[in-house]
Amino acid sequence: MEWSNVTWFLTALGAVVVLLTRVRLGGTVVDGTGHGAGRHGYSAVLLRLHTVIGVITLIGWVVALVTGRREIAVVMLAGWWLLTIVGLLLLSRWLPSGGKHSDDGQGDSWGSGAGLSVLGHVGMLLGVCYFTFVTLTERL
Repeated sequence: MEWSNVTWFLTALGAVVVLLTRVRLGGTVVDGTGHGAGRHGYSAVLLRLHTVIGVITLIGWVVALVTGRREIAVVMLAGWWLLTIVGLLLLSRWLPSGGKHSDDGQGDSWGSGAGLSVLGHVGMLLGVCYFTFVTLTERL
């Protein structure tokens, strides 16, 4: 597979992760906090930040890929890294703690738990490492 094909594929997966995170957690926000599938609360501001950074980064990244402008891609790498960090923070708050006094999680129709979210966000961490590699080694 060619570098550009992998890059476009991972870009599309990044869009899916941003969208599904918004859909999965967006409907559970109440009074500034959310409880995704009955888990720990998370900040609604963090979810909004994840969505806004995701949309801006995706648009800028696609522009960089289409135009071949390395300068734009380097700036968008900062967005990808910030997006990944915010996504992992959301994920860490959503995962069950397993503590003695923690509540049991409620049923989750999306793959019986956080497995899909873990796969998406850890996958994006690896994808952003790949984006960094292809950008810095001028393989875009």
